[in-house]
Amino acid sequence: MKRQRRLRKTDGLRSMVRETRLSMRDFIYPIFVIEGENIKNEIPSMPGVFHFSIDKLEDEIKEIVELGIKSVLLFGVTKSKDWCGSSGFDDEGIVQQAVREIKRINKDVNVITDVCMCEYTDHGHCGILDNDGYVNNDKTLAFLAKIALSHAKAGADMVAPSDMMDGRIGHIRKVLDENGFVNTGIMAYSAKFASNFYGPFRDAAESAPSFGDRKSYQMDPSNYREAILECEYDIEEGADIIMVKPALSYLDVIKGAKDRFNVPVAAYNVSGEYSMLKLAVENGLLNEDAIYEAVMSIKRAGADIIITYFAKDMAKYIDKW
Repeated sequence: MKRQRRLRKTDGLRSMVRETRLSMRDFIYPIFVIEGENIKNEIPSMPGVFHFSIDKLEDEIKEIVELGIKSVLLFGVTKSKDWCGSSGFDDEGIVQQAVREIKRINKDVNVITDVCMCEYTDHGHCGILDNDGYVNNDKTLAFLAKIALSHAKAGADMVAPSDMMDGRIGHIRKVLDENGFVNTGIMAYSAKFASNFYGPFRDAAESAPSFGDRKSYQMDPSNYREAILECEYDIEEGADIIMVKPALSYLDVIKGAKDRFNVPVAAYNVSGEYSMLKLAVENGLLNEDAIYEAVMSIKRAGADIIITYFAKDMAKYIDKW
């Protein structure tokens, strides 16, 4: 008789033969920076996640470094919104200030910046609108490149375009290179689906569209082959890392990307996935270990990098498991 249970008998045996192992170095921790001073406010729809003003970043950065987290992903929250998201490419914008501050606090932290327009436009869409309200793909590219360039000038190690415009990776790469930022990396939101799991994030970033939805540029959740094609195009255009977003409902896409492409694959464990688990644990519906199980499944599917609001929570599990 085959007896696989021999290897499950004790904690020591289970640990010895464990196939998937998480490290704190696997994680990127998202941070929301907001205008103002002396602000550290919990986001109501995301328990344990906060808005930080620039002057409140130091303690947060020191804490995550002590936990072993090496990378952050920055999102800016501003009241300065207009038709083209000009505060997004302002050299004194909220993200640009945050990049400089984090590098002052600890120059070894990998600072990645979200490059999109939805937080900065008065209509909440991820690009420039035509008269009929359709997001104009090609007009948007120049503005995305301006945002990426301003982040690079501020000291970002990597930019992460999240808009899902066709051709934006190639355009941003060209502009960065022409301006001397050949070593600034691009982590592309390659397969970003028009998901229902983004709700808490849109509250946090104040980025919900004022009309309509984003289905004309974010991907149909039903499509796998298209997701792989999007990843392929982004790699051809110069992406250093490709990303699948969300993670838990798209583990098959993560696996497909990992199996097919020889670049690092990131997965974004998004706000809705986070809040569901957090609230279930807080209300006694699930054991807290469900957090580890969920995040581990993303790594098991093939993600080399996991962007997650659970990053700090995971510190208690890495040695235990």
